[in-house]
Amino acid sequence: MNYLCPSILAADFWELGRQVELVEKAGAPYLHIDVMDGMFVPSISFGMPVLESVRKRSKLFMDVHMMVAEPERYIEELIRLGADGITIHVEACDCIPETLEKIRSLGAKTGIAINPETPVSAALPYIKMVDMVLVMTVRPGFGGQAYIIDCIDKIKEVRRLIDQNCLDVKLEIDGGVTLSNLEMNLVAGANVIVTGSAIFKGDIEANVREFLKRMS
Repeated sequence: MNYLCPSILAADFWELGRQVELVEKAGAPYLHIDVMDGMFVPSISFGMPVLESVRKRSKLFMDVHMMVAEPERYIEELIRLGADGITIHVEACDCIPETLEKIRSLGAKTGIAINPETPVSAALPYIKMVDMVLVMTVRPGFGGQAYIIDCIDKIKEVRRLIDQNCLDVKLEIDGGVTLSNLEMNLVAGANVIVTGSAIFKGDIEANVREFLKRMS
């Protein structure tokens, strides 16, 4: 099964509540929340108050992507405020097994992310400890970037590892995904599709429905 995960990084924050309602009304099951700290990545995005506010009004699965150095510092608070799943970067955490275990023990889904330049082998030791592997298809830190085509081989490699080990692990991609490159990513094995600009620019409901149609 494939899952659409609109990223609010591309939303209009003046209209955030209304736009999240449109995403939910159109049938998207997930909402992607990028937490950036200005250290692991150059940008600063948003954090606990935004998650808490959206959680109060939405039943969507809150997919929190931690682009943060030492993400273990924030796990308990994020889950308390409504995170359903937390993905940490292999490049940003020195205590990955312990952090994943904490996420799971607090009742949330676990994820491990790798940047475009990071080999799949870096995530391999944790693949049996997570519910999802996230392959970044742009360099993290900014929305609206173009998809890095070389990442398609990495997606295929992760899918092969998941299937070979008969794991119940989702494969998420994030960055530069549009309707024009969606199919090749699905064929490569991705089944959680994060996309921001392609959803929030223009008719949000129509965009969500078109993605869901092509992903079914």
